[in-house]
Amino acid sequence: MFNDQDWLNDLPYGDLRAMIDPNTADVTARVLEMVGGLRLGSALSMDQIEKAIAYLLGQQEPEGCWFGRWGVNYIYGTCGVLTAFDSLGLIQKFKLSMGRAVEWLVNCQNVDGGWGETCGSYADRSLMGIGDSTPSQTAWGLMGLMAGAAAMVDFSWRDRVNEAMARSVSYLITTQDVNGEWSEEWHTGTGFPQHFYLKYNLYCQHFPLTALGRYRSYLK
Repeated sequence: MFNDQDWLNDLPYGDLRAMIDPNTADVTARVLEMVGGLRLGSALSMDQIEKAIAYLLGQQEPEGCWFGRWGVNYIYGTCGVLTAFDSLGLIQKFKLSMGRAVEWLVNCQNVDGGWGETCGSYADRSLMGIGDSTPSQTAWGLMGLMAGAAAMVDFSWRDRVNEAMARSVSYLITTQDVNGEWSEEWHTGTGFPQHFYLKYNLYCQHFPLTALGRYRSYLK
């Protein structure tokens, strides 16, 4: 049974409209990031890699972002795809696509320097990238910008990206508790879109640390 049989979700017992596990941009991106980051050239054939890349390019939203199935939501998906393309060394080849994604991230950054996105964005596209800042989503935004910054041909945009990254780092540093942890009120993990969401307690610890570590290397 293929995982694109959407009609199964219309069955009377189609619990949470989740009878299939369809392809998603974020999962596809994670696989490509692994292949590129670990230099697993033999893990996937070139044909498989090219098909995966074509799938991601076809899944880019008109706004420039990507959907996130397992993290809330477009900030998560966009971070994943940008990181994957960077890991594979595809910045120059897909700089137009990556540049649109970077611009979207910069434009939806909150005034406080963080990023946030409400779970409501799964039902309402007008809420894409909109919500109170959270440590995990801010970390995703920062990692996405680091991965895609080199795609910005316009140097004025590069300055804006660098400024956005610095502001997000400031947000993460200033919101860290005295005990070294970050607190997160909102749910940023996705169970089943539009049905229920998850709060992974380590999301707000793991992702900020990962993002800050990458930023330290980015500056060298």
